[in-house]
Amino acid sequence: MKDFVDTHVELWAGELAGLDRDVEGITVRLQVVTRYLERRREAVLAEYGLQLWEFKTLHMLRRGGTPYRATPGELARQLRMSPAALTNRLDALERRGYVERTHDRDDRRKVMATLTPAGRELWERGIDDMLRVENELIHQLAPTRRTQLNELLRLLVIASAEDS
Repeated sequence: MKDFVDTHVELWAGELAGLDRDVEGITVRLQVVTRYLERRREAVLAEYGLQLWEFKTLHMLRRGGTPYRATPGELARQLRMSPAALTNRLDALERRGYVERTHDRDDRRKVMATLTPAGRELWERGIDDMLRVENELIHQLAPTRRTQLNELLRLLVIASAEDS
């Protein structure tokens, strides 16, 4: 079965003599799938009045487990962003009532960002729809193919992480 990427690769192979067709096909397909998932995720989150960056911030707080809190520095590292940019995110989420910042009881110099009950409830509703979007796409593959793809992508992630 052919897709539009095959046409893309054929056209460029005629223009670029040294083009590795497999490399081009794989990288373009990864980009297409990534864009598809981002568009679908953004559409789901728009139903909740959220942007993807807001959800990712709530997601990082939630994944830490009870009491769903972290320092801004920890969140910045997890989200791979600068502390200043994270401060702006937390400001916006705090204004909306999804995050609360407080000083640590043991060390008043330390600020903690905590997921509020409203933020947790919104995350829980959003994550169900996000998982549905991901499952709809990935379950187009048979279980053995999903496992195989997961293993192959792991190798690429490991190779790309070495440059990070």
